[in-house]
Amino acid sequence: MRVRLEDVARAASVSPKTVSRVLNDEANVSDTTRKRVLAAMEAMDYRPLPSARSLAGNRSFLVAMLYDNNDNPASTYLAEIQDGVLEACDSHRYSMMVRPLRMRGDDFIRRLDALISDHHPDGIVLTPPITDYAPLLKRLRERNVPYASVSPRTRDGNIGVTMDEQQAARTIVEHLLSLGHRRIAHVEGIADHGASVWRLAGYREAMAAAGLTVDPALVVQGAFTFSSGVAAARQLFALAERPTAVFAANDDMATGVMWAANERGLKVPQDLSVCGFDDIPLASQLWPALTTIRQPSREMGKVAALQLLEVLRGRGHGQLQQMPFSLEIRGSTAPVP
Repeated sequence: MRVRLEDVARAASVSPKTVSRVLNDEANVSDTTRKRVLAAMEAMDYRPLPSARSLAGNRSFLVAMLYDNNDNPASTYLAEIQDGVLEACDSHRYSMMVRPLRMRGDDFIRRLDALISDHHPDGIVLTPPITDYAPLLKRLRERNVPYASVSPRTRDGNIGVTMDEQQAARTIVEHLLSLGHRRIAHVEGIADHGASVWRLAGYREAMAAAGLTVDPALVVQGAFTFSSGVAAARQLFALAERPTAVFAANDDMATGVMWAANERGLKVPQDLSVCGFDDIPLASQLWPALTTIRQPSREMGKVAALQLLEVLRGRGHGQLQQMPFSLEIRGSTAPVP
């Protein structure tokens, strides 16, 4: 027979109302009582009906994660963010849904309204680049839907998680400079994307600090995809004086650069050093393995969701937390030929 809420209350020696408060994550329950009720639920394998829980709390206990399906939907970065959000939601008995929204579509706001009206998410986690899409943020505020942001360009007034991507980019370019490289190219990400802006700025900072003027021909537009990395590299290799090193704004594009180098007959790193950003699993599986910046994407998704849940659970106002990065030096970079 299905375990009822009343059975849990009897086992924990509390009222059914107290069990309901614990289920709804209400604040007016002592820690001792909450632990006793949760232990009883675990021991009895109690699984409340989601519909009954939502009705009792007048909430959906649902968090939606939104992403732009023009922004490389198969990327490992998004998958790791998603895993982190799911882990946070599971830890507080919230459900999670993932929904693509094409930022540049004419019916963007209509589809956003439909999502909110049909599913009633208690809150939303936003991922780049829609993290900074002004019409979306305005509509969420109008509808009073709380949200947390992953790597927003504007830090004031936001909650969620960020990383000093500009400093990280500067660090990896300084690594190339320390190897003697001076003709260093950069493959940008999507135009106006926060990550693209910060990583380009870090590249320029490092070059300027070394007393180097950036040749405009060495900065090539990409789109955070493997194919755009290939196309950018072919453009760079066609220059009369090709670069000795390439810093791509993410690992997918860096992988494309390495593929194009092989197509051209260039050996990495003997003829060309290549580095990326993110440290996706593929980065350490390539040969040679890719030098990159490790961005803790899964942990960032988790932290962003936890900041949102703090607001939804009435535990605080949430913060914008900054995560650390690390430089992962591998076999794709070497001293200048």
